[in-house]
Amino acid sequence: MPQLLHTMIRVGDLDASIKFYTETMGMKLLRKSENPEYRYTLAFVGYGTESEGAAVIELTFNWDTDRYDLGTGFGHLAIGVHDVAATCEQISAGGGKVVRPAGPVAGGTTVIAFVEDPDGYKIELIERRQAESALG
Repeated sequence: MPQLLHTMIRVGDLDASIKFYTETMGMKLLRKSENPEYRYTLAFVGYGTESEGAAVIELTFNWDTDRYDLGTGFGHLAIGVHDVAATCEQISAGGGKVVRPAGPVAGGTTVIAFVEDPDGYKIELIERRQAESALG
């Protein structure tokens, strides 16, 4: 059966992004590689590895670019957590930015929140007991 392996996002400050995803979001730096010829570095972060069935995030840092326009096509990453409110408190305490506090989704009961990474990418936190159901 096919498996979702990773989502790639381009970042302007690789060290800040790795710090955010590992220290603030609690992921692990799984691997990192540089390509001097084409002037980029890749860092993969996640809660588990692809071989364990986990989807991970590929942070792509192009050495000559320090900022990207996010565009209008990308929505957000979604992460299931046990307690959205407590996770938001931990993220805030770690210097992270909560842009939509924990609470029910509009028109439903699923508890969600949104945070932003250093590049402005949105991350939706969904209370795990509700993560696999529709957001109603």
